[in-house]
Amino acid sequence: MTTALITGSTAGIGAAFARRLAADGHDLVLVARDTERLREQATELHDRHGVEAEVLTADLATDDGIESVARRLSDRKNPVDLLINNAGFGNKGRYLDVSMADELRMLKVHCEAVLRLTSAACESMRERGRGGVVNVASVAAFVPRGTYGASKAWVVQFTQGAARDLAGTGVRLMALCPGFVRTEFHDRAGMGTDSIPSWMWLDADKLVTAALTDLSRGRTVSIPDPRYKALMGVVKVVPRGLLGGISSKTGRKYGPQ
Repeated sequence: MTTALITGSTAGIGAAFARRLAADGHDLVLVARDTERLREQATELHDRHGVEAEVLTADLATDDGIESVARRLSDRKNPVDLLINNAGFGNKGRYLDVSMADELRMLKVHCEAVLRLTSAACESMRERGRGGVVNVASVAAFVPRGTYGASKAWVVQFTQGAARDLAGTGVRLMALCPGFVRTEFHDRAGMGTDSIPSWMWLDADKLVTAALTDLSRGRTVSIPDPRYKALMGVVKVVPRGLLGGISSKTGRKYGPQ
């Protein structure tokens, strides 16, 4: 029996990972800010799948929250075999319209927390000679689009570099880069979604299945849908100046800044 720790586990992609991993027989450490929702989730997954589901309340926008999760990942007596760094959010508004406090909070969650938690997990995983880390990024990482895209680009670059440094140790790292997924993400950020074309939406459960397949194949970056793979292929050949204008326009219409 292996154990997976999932941040942002109570909704969206995190909840889909929790459902899938519990169904596959993994014990879980569920991390989020809302203790009541965590307990409800843990009870449901335990009752349905017979796995142990530990609850860890933590706000990854704070040092104390990050440190509490890092301590759990460093526990050699109760090791974590798979880390899913999923917690994240978007800010509504263009650059300079968003407060500096909110911008820094995003970087804390998307970058600092990912760095510290990945490092805590990988140290113990390397000692055991096995383990995996999935850092949830976004296709926004590949286009010049504000703080959100920049933070996700950092996640991709960091994950790929760490994966190279840990090659041969038995520890796998992968950046997961989805597009639009039907979750609470946009509602929490106060972003409307009516204008987003239906073909751009991904199903969270199917996304998780594709991501775990890519992780098992040793990929360091996963874009888990043919539609977005094709779009990212186009992005690679479009001039950066033109791409910046397109991404700025579509970002104001569809996504976080």
